[in-house]
Amino acid sequence: MSDSGGPGSDGPEWLVEHGIGESRALLVHGEEVVAAKLHWPGDLPVDSTALAQLVSKPAGGARGLARMANGTEILVDRIPPRATEGSALTLRITRAAIAERGRFKRAQGRVIESEAGAPPPRDDIFVLGNAVRRLPAGEWNEIWHAASSGEVAFTGGALLFSVTPAMTLIDIDGDLAPRELALAAVPAIARWLRLFDLGGSIGIDFPTLTTKADRKAVDEALDAALEGWPHERTAMNGFGFVHIVARLTGPSLLHRFATARVGAAARMALRRAELVDGPGMTLLAIHPAVRAKLKPEWIAELERRTARPLRIETDPGLAIEAATAQIVPHDE
Repeated sequence: MSDSGGPGSDGPEWLVEHGIGESRALLVHGEEVVAAKLHWPGDLPVDSTALAQLVSKPAGGARGLARMANGTEILVDRIPPRATEGSALTLRITRAAIAERGRFKRAQGRVIESEAGAPPPRDDIFVLGNAVRRLPAGEWNEIWHAASSGEVAFTGGALLFSVTPAMTLIDIDGDLAPRELALAAVPAIARWLRLFDLGGSIGIDFPTLTTKADRKAVDEALDAALEGWPHERTAMNGFGFVHIVARLTGPSLLHRFATARVGAAARMALRRAELVDGPGMTLLAIHPAVRAKLKPEWIAELERRTARPLRIETDPGLAIEAATAQIVPHDE
């Protein structure tokens, strides 16, 4: 399935909601949401171009560290011998920055010295998609809550997602017989790989299937379900494990929650406050940790968009993800 489309097209169409502190996108085909993406300011997706200044380079080496004007640091290779510290560089991003528990992997880039080294034009769905004030009711919330919990139910079982430094692991749990459970999980796996915008190294732990015929049946079901989604994978081994490798263009929704849960919750709190309607004042109830993540410019933008003043109340008894927003009279 192509992931392009525009207003009036019969194919899938990217709908983009430019929120405060993030932009959200859903690929919608008819009434079905088939993929999702999330962008935070400062993200450097693979194949994008960046301007940076060389900060350090070992003598005689071709690798070093560069820094963008906004402070973002990029690991660089193929640095020309003539380049010295302080030189301006044009870079092609070859690996997106990825935060992991306990550490941060900087983005990686390669020096572009000519137009031949420039990345090919890349469709930026956050620019080219159909901008809407609100995404389809409930659709983003479902994906957001699934990413937050790391669990997705399907008929007969559930998928449990775990983000580790080595790979994203998917465990399958349920009460069906092993073959039936594995086959029932395949459509859900294919759907949520796209909805979570997962890439990189992905491991799927299916129930152990003792016969080659059963393992082959699951492999064939995976082939059909993942058709059109660029990836490579192994066949299921005797322990039920399948290894998938897909292009990693940036943090998945699962990675956002694994490494920046409070920041993700703060952005969702602003979304809820923006989407309530009516005259009066916006009352936003949030956990104190979420309040600490709200930037002054975000609050100012919320008041500008809603044309309402904002009052924030904090409650340590609230869950991080449980922000609520409502309209109250000005004098309340």
